[in-house]
Amino acid sequence: MSKTYKATGINLKTQVLGESDRIVTILTREFGLIRAVAPGARKHNSSLGGRSGMFVVNELLIAKGRSLDKITQAQTLKTYPGLAKDLGKLAASQYLAEIAICQALSEQPQEELYELLNEHLHHLEILPKAETSAIYAYLALGVFQLLVLAGLTPQIQVCCLTQDSLKPDFANPNWQVGFSVPTGGVICLEAWENLRRKQEIERWENRDNSQSPPSANSLIPRYETVVHRQEIPVISYRLSATEFALLQQLSQPEIMQIDGIRDNGWLSIEQILRQYAQYHLGHSIRSATLIDSYFAANHDATI
Repeated sequence: MSKTYKATGINLKTQVLGESDRIVTILTREFGLIRAVAPGARKHNSSLGGRSGMFVVNELLIAKGRSLDKITQAQTLKTYPGLAKDLGKLAASQYLAEIAICQALSEQPQEELYELLNEHLHHLEILPKAETSAIYAYLALGVFQLLVLAGLTPQIQVCCLTQDSLKPDFANPNWQVGFSVPTGGVICLEAWENLRRKQEIERWENRDNSQSPPSANSLIPRYETVVHRQEIPVISYRLSATEFALLQQLSQPEIMQIDGIRDNGWLSIEQILRQYAQYHLGHSIRSATLIDSYFAANHDATI
């Protein structure tokens, strides 16, 4: 990049600098994630005041600096005023912004990530007010698609153990499927239980053999074949048929049922994807606490 460059970007994070400046973390189409100073942005009459706010899309002229670049001009192209008017929408937007910051690259084009994030901010903004479950549904969709873009798609169509296709059994009220965050997807609980029992039997058999008195033949040195056992995955969550169906819908958003968005299962799906994203991105999502607070305050609306 030259000493000055142009970029189109959306503000995802701001912090105070000195008496009147602001540092803005911006996701740009052309150069990925950049941090730049908005000089005088906190002054009352600053032209960069509103343009350096959260979720404002600007066309920027930026000067290169030794440690931090500096915004010299900004022309606003789009804002999302509806997000700030609803705590749930704002919390969900900050949540998605954190994931985008975590996976964005610097000094490389990030057009897909830029477009995807703006698309989901738009979906959140136009949601009807007080639709708590809808916020969770669109948040889950946003997180899922960001994970797909990062190459971290959870396996939700086939079992991680057997690679067999899995479908929810609505006829059985007790039907469940497991989800393993470390393994990366869903697990047939029957296959998991069979593997667990098999290895338990093998442990008992090996223990019994080790306690037998040594025979003459056992004193003769011999080669042994080392058998690597299949590791038993940790089951992080157990999903009902309804919850599993909602999770599978995320891979086909064009058929997401709007009526199903009111289902409380979306809360469980968001929590699963939250843990999955935090584990595989290696980053704690701080805005998730705001989502939890929002749900607690609107609990009656989601029941």
